[in-house]
Amino acid sequence: MIAKTPEPPYYAVIFSSVNTENAEDYSAMADRMVELASNQEGFLGIESARNELGITVSYWKDLESIKHWKENAEHSVAQARGRKDWYQSYKTRIAKVERDYAFDKI
Repeated sequence: MIAKTPEPPYYAVIFSSVNTENAEDYSAMADRMVELASNQEGFLGIESARNELGITVSYWKDLESIKHWKENAEHSVAQARGRKDWYQSYKTRIAKVERDYAFDKI
C-alpha cells in the first residue's frame, strides 16, 4: 500500500537490504518494528517491498523524529540482530522530500 503522506517537505528513510538465508523470526521482528515506528512521534507512514533486494521507505516529519527512532532501545536490539543474523548487506539513506505527485484511479 502507498503511504498517505502530508504535503512536503518531510523526510524519507530508505532502507535497502539483502537478506541472508536465515529468516528465523525475521517477519515477526519486521512487523514489530512497523508497529513500534507507527507509535513514534513524527512518523508519517511506511512502504516496503522484498524480492532479492528489500526496500523499506519510512516517512518522517523531521530529522529529530528520525534521530529518536534510530535511538529507540527496541529498534537498536532489532538492528543488532539484523547485523548478526538477517542481513548480508544493507544501506540506509535519508532524503528530504520536497515534492511529491500522486495518481489514484480509485
